[in-house]
Amino acid sequence: MMGVVVILLYEVQLPMRLVSSLIYSVAVLMAAVSAHAAPDGTDERPHIVLLVADDLGWGDVGYHDSQIATPSIDKLAQRGVRLNQFYVQPVCSPTRGALMTGRYPMRLGLQCGVVRPWANHGLPLDERTLPSVLAKAGYTTAICGKWHLGHVSPDYLPTRRGFDHQYGHYNGALDYFTHIRDGGHDWHRDDRPNYDEGYSTNLIGEAAARIIADHNKSKPLFLYVPFNAPHTPLLAPEEYIRRYADMPNKQRRIFAAMVTCMDDAIGRIVAALDKHDYPASQTLIFFCSDNGGIPRLGSNRELRAGKGTLYEGGVRVPAVMVWKDKLKPGTVVDEPLHIVDLYPTLTRLAGAQHEPPKPLDGKDAWPTIANSRPSPHEFILHNLTPFHGAIRQGDWKLIHNGGVGANVTAPASQETWELFNIRNDPSEKNDVSSEHPKVVKQLKEALAALAKTAVEPNIPPNRPPPGFNSPKVWGHAD
Repeated sequence: MMGVVVILLYEVQLPMRLVSSLIYSVAVLMAAVSAHAAPDGTDERPHIVLLVADDLGWGDVGYHDSQIATPSIDKLAQRGVRLNQFYVQPVCSPTRGALMTGRYPMRLGLQCGVVRPWANHGLPLDERTLPSVLAKAGYTTAICGKWHLGHVSPDYLPTRRGFDHQYGHYNGALDYFTHIRDGGHDWHRDDRPNYDEGYSTNLIGEAAARIIADHNKSKPLFLYVPFNAPHTPLLAPEEYIRRYADMPNKQRRIFAAMVTCMDDAIGRIVAALDKHDYPASQTLIFFCSDNGGIPRLGSNRELRAGKGTLYEGGVRVPAVMVWKDKLKPGTVVDEPLHIVDLYPTLTRLAGAQHEPPKPLDGKDAWPTIANSRPSPHEFILHNLTPFHGAIRQGDWKLIHNGGVGANVTAPASQETWELFNIRNDPSEKNDVSSEHPKVVKQLKEALAALAKTAVEPNIPPNRPPPGFNSPKVWGHAD
């Protein structure tokens, strides 16, 4: 390559000093590339597999003593690092937006609830996404599962946001068997309508395993697998429901079946990595849930409340990272981290050289995960909307209007403020705001300062507006 460069420079008769400078630059670039190359020419940067459950609670995994069987997730926990204070957003779309951008939802207009099927917005088009950065760095990128970041026009769809391949659905809460949401078909491959038949969890797992099988391993792979399980509607294959025949509550029985079916799909994905010779020392696997569980269905164990709230049960989720020889199996990290951290952490591990066009809220968490260093965060913003908010700084967590749900579209009738010491009181049983007025004042001021930087939230109605008719196929003109 360098010989070709010299010939080209000679042909255009550039000054020799400039020629030398350019040759040096090319040499530096080639050294950077070769730093990732093995002797056989393959790329040593990690393949990255992100597995995300939907509405899986803190207590819904076997390694947290769940009644539900999750052997595949439990094996990942044994093989890797358990992140004991890993935070997400209280509902689906904001968490996904934070993951894709490394920025808090209040910077994306996604701070108020989920992107409804009839919404006229999605992840802002001027945001640079994680898959687009990894694709530019040489990764093949694929999503199998739930997008939930907008489909109002083709520009919002996954293959326009950095993914080379797409399989799955755009909305939440679709029928697992028919793939229908509110009368419209919602199943797609490479952002074109697809009519594969089957239970969505199984289809997602099979598609992810197929991508692993077909991928050329000389190029690194970024595979994002956001399951819709175990989100409602409560639907599961009968053979899984029968496994939980001894559970007296029917809804709980179906929910457990949905979780175990997802766990089996995760097992197939991990098995595909082994079967197709992805070196474990060159493959990073991350698993988490997108928000806390719904208490009437799942379990958040000792954590307070659940999905849709800013209490720990809504925003603290099971999370595991696995990477052989880089992470010590069985390690537990008990430092606060947030899903915004995956963007800077993974892009650095992938060797992606880029300057984000907008400031990131995420921090490089690798020293914390790999070497048990303190959390890189001065604070973690759980959320901030015109109606409620919460912030954690050190062990202190301040919650504004904790009883207000994530999808609200109007102010609370009565304002409340609560302060908890999360290290001493992870169950948030003891509001100590009256005992620490200075801490309350400091955190209120922090929230107020952050509010000045927030963009106007998109607040679609929670029900279809008058006159709205679902399209025949979501995300595509009739």
